[in-house]
Amino acid sequence: MAAPSARCLWRALSPRCGWILPGLEQRLVPAVVSPVTSRPYAAATAKAAKKDAKRGRQEKEKVKEKMKEKPLPRRRPLLSKPVDDVYLTWLYRRPSYELEQAVAMLKRFQELDFTHPKQFVYINVFLDMALPKKKKVEPFSSGVSLPHRFTDEVNKVLVFTENEQEAEVAREHGAAIVGGVELIKWILEDEIQADFYVAVPAIIPKLIPLRNKLKKKYPSTRKNSLGSDIAKMVQFFRECHQYTVQDESVIKTRIARLDMPTEHIIANLKTIIHDICTFKPSNLDPIVQRLVIRSSTSEGLQLNLDGILPQVEKVEEKEEENAGDEDQQKPAQESVST
Repeated sequence: MAAPSARCLWRALSPRCGWILPGLEQRLVPAVVSPVTSRPYAAATAKAAKKDAKRGRQEKEKVKEKMKEKPLPRRRPLLSKPVDDVYLTWLYRRPSYELEQAVAMLKRFQELDFTHPKQFVYINVFLDMALPKKKKVEPFSSGVSLPHRFTDEVNKVLVFTENEQEAEVAREHGAAIVGGVELIKWILEDEIQADFYVAVPAIIPKLIPLRNKLKKKYPSTRKNSLGSDIAKMVQFFRECHQYTVQDESVIKTRIARLDMPTEHIIANLKTIIHDICTFKPSNLDPIVQRLVIRSSTSEGLQLNLDGILPQVEKVEEKEEENAGDEDQQKPAQESVST
């Protein structure tokens, strides 16, 4: 029994007395991982991650190469005209109609659907805004006087002038707001707003603070909103039809009422299209690429552009004709002189 008690006593006294058996010190010292010894494992992990990333890139490149080598499925060409009354629309080309035929179809749709006969007629104009040297036509807005009005609504016109006589003329012809530089503050604070802004040349230098505010509505001679004939400008802008380019290359606007005569609807449409074509040089491709007409309750009908776009003679043909005429005139002059 003495031997176990001696062992317990030794275990209790040995740490205090410094009695440590050989090899016991290594077991008592806590193990510490040296950063030097941990570096090989971190390097190996990073190297493995790089290999995995490289392998992934190589696999993606192989997949792309296979996709390039694989021929794309050939799209079935669209058919021209359906034979049956029921057909899949995406298998056929969208039909194009003559303008008179399309208007007649819209009127017929209204009769069959029992919809309101005085509903509006709309057009969607898809534009080609591209110009040479990677430039493009900036989105624009304009007003045009239609030959046949289809609404009693009038636009709100503001006239800038400091001449009392000119201000009186503007009021007589229906200007909603007339004033001078005192209106600048109210316009900048959005207290006064108008559909169109008209000005006389004498006051235009004082309106420079409004240039950034009004932007496209700022008075200018190009838009016929800057001039001396106040009566003519006010009358035009009160009754004109306004349209604006949306989504960079689309114009959506109403042009008439469905109960109007077909000739009136066609005249209004052509007037708007001809005005749109003035925003791109005539020697380039037409700005109008596609034209769709519809009513408030009908589907859209794509129109054939022949006969709708303004006919513009090519400059080269004119020059050739002029050169030919000159060549014909020269022999005649020579014979007369002889």
